[in-house]
Amino acid sequence: MISIYTLKTCDSCRKATKWLTENHIPYQEIAIREQPPSLADLKRALANLDGDIRKLFNTSGQDYRSLNLKEKISTLSNAQALDLLANNGNLIKRPFLISKSKTLVGFQPETWKKSLN
Repeated sequence: MISIYTLKTCDSCRKATKWLTENHIPYQEIAIREQPPSLADLKRALANLDGDIRKLFNTSGQDYRSLNLKEKISTLSNAQALDLLANNGNLIKRPFLISKSKTLVGFQPETWKKSLN
């Protein structure tokens, strides 16, 4: 089963869930602020994204800017970065889709089509 972490006010999240529905792909929608992905899911996502921790961060978000992560991210270990993400759903790039074998962050219809069909 696919889990997709979303924020109700996020346009990309709404487009992604609409796309999943239109393509008859079953999913479980989870509110990212209230229930961020688990540390285990984030570790799996990091592995699926070739170990590039930056791909998991919502770099345009207020929390990212207020924590000055643009400057600090290169000094964080993966464990520290993953801990930040697991404890603050606002820091995670969304929509965040994860299944046993796939991780997709952000919504790009062509990428999703190739990965999920």
